[in-house]
Amino acid sequence: MINGISIRLKQTGRIVLDVAIELAPGQTLALVGPSGAGKTTVLRSVAGLYRPRQGHIACDGETWLDSRGGIDRPARDRRTGLVFQSYALFPHLTAAANVAEAMLDTRPQVRRERVEILLERVHLGDLGGRLPAALSGGQQQRVALARALARNPKVLLLDEPFSAVDQPTRRSLHRLLSEIRATTPMPIIFVSHDVEDAARCADQVCFISGGRTVEQGETRSILDNPESQLSLWLANEGA
Repeated sequence: MINGISIRLKQTGRIVLDVAIELAPGQTLALVGPSGAGKTTVLRSVAGLYRPRQGHIACDGETWLDSRGGIDRPARDRRTGLVFQSYALFPHLTAAANVAEAMLDTRPQVRRERVEILLERVHLGDLGGRLPAALSGGQQQRVALARALARNPKVLLLDEPFSAVDQPTRRSLHRLLSEIRATTPMPIIFVSHDVEDAARCADQVCFISGGRTVEQGETRSILDNPESQLSLWLANEGA
């Protein structure tokens, strides 16, 4: 799938995977499903932090994984922007220095200018000198997002980006993700256990259960007319 991302993952054993995902450039996909369904494993597989026994991952015309062809590009060579659920910021570095860590191969002057631009983009332009401990959870999330964008990624991967913040912060992060979608042609994949996140932020929804893709399609169509497994999960989530 040229310019978008195509993901095929398959394995048996302790961690079962049978996943097929297609996403066009500029689209956002929400991976939803019960805890332990394999959603984060899909993100880690795309980022090169986990290797399934069988699989094929192609992004923007590049093959990152082809188990049959013996291709497995290391994480550093995959242009992914990954935001961990825990943010994974360096506690001893300022917000600006955390973002700069993603651009150590860039000339210092260019790096400084780019850090300023990215912090402004996530609405933290005046907080670059603060350590993570002096930032709220939502602000730390924004720093992690700026650091992910600093890699000029071909795909943005977000693991539960809205789960550890209060409702006002969550809504502001929804708006920020919408801004990024509007200005960046890359596909975006985020993991969520909340249907509201998918309804507000995603063009596509992929429901995963037991490591398997059960259903994928346009958000409104999927949520308005869910198949049996997704319908049951939605009913339980709303209980």
